Amino acid sequence: MSKKKICMVAVFVVMATFAAAGSAFAAGKAFLSIATGGTSGTYYPIGGAIAQAVSKGTNIQATAETGNASAANINLVANKEIDIVFAQNDVTYWAYNGKLMFKSPLKNLRAVAALYPEHIQLVTTAESGIKTINDLKGKRVGVGAPGSGVEGDVRAIFDASGLKYSDMKVDFLDFGATTSRFKDNQIDAGFVVAGYPTAAIMDLATTKNITLMNFSPEALKKLNAAYPYFVASTIPANTYRGITTEIATPSVMAILVTHDGVPENVIYEFTKALFANISDVHAAHAMAKNIRLETALNGLTAPLHPGAAKFYAEKGMKVK
Repeated sequence: MSKKKICMVAVFVVMATFAAAGSAFAAGKAFLSIATGGTSGTYYPIGGAIAQAVSKGTNIQATAETGNASAANINLVANKEIDIVFAQNDVTYWAYNGKLMFKSPLKNLRAVAALYPEHIQLVTTAESGIKTINDLKGKRVGVGAPGSGVEGDVRAIFDASGLKYSDMKVDFLDFGATTSRFKDNQIDAGFVVAGYPTAAIMDLATTKNITLMNFSPEALKKLNAAYPYFVASTIPANTYRGITTEIATPSVMAILVTHDGVPENVIYEFTKALFANISDVHAAHAMAKNIRLETALNGLTAPLHPGAAKFYAEKGMKVK
């Protein structure tokens, strides 16, 4: 065979290899891992339901795994150690733009869908005397796991309120640890950022006389002016045992995030299957009922993945 023919064959083989890699979904099963959150939060049950929904009648085999919080999940997907993650839209914004806990911008992040609002739930007890954000001064306060989305939100809330960690005794706790510390009377207040009802808070309410702090209209307005990804929201009365009034509090959005290395056709089929089987997801958790096609583009803080964009465009949605 001549050198020219050998070169042509080599080029063909290389092109065929890349084509096969780009159409891995068409050739057979696409295996996707989804990082969710701890077992006591909301990401975990909803993530499991999403994995089952997108694996139903498709060539995708999706598996949900526990995760360590939004910031950790974002680092995993940016490093291509996992395919899709649950994350808060505020944390995704910080990551994409290289702010707060992210030293440099993670520009390979791509959004898949907005899911549901995650509420800032400041848990306390009647005995603590905490009624306003400034009442946290001098108290023992759980501010989220180190470097987590919860802690990032707490820092933003404290900044807008003129508070500092040095004003109180802070503990860096995840949802489960926050519950344990309350049960042992080791903290007076603790922040949880999750869709309601949150399993950790429901569990705590069975043993402690808890309440959730109401944010004043003035505090919510000030917070939104400083950090627009926070929106004023409410948690309905009787969501948790003993809390019989509606609670005013800020919220952020839970979103699904992938990276730009996942093939377009895989994310297209993932997104299509998710919304085709959304009733299965709705049955998994009360907060999952807020996941709807018409709100899937709300609050996205990273560029939309081309595969997801293709699906939404087919549905007649305005895609940026």
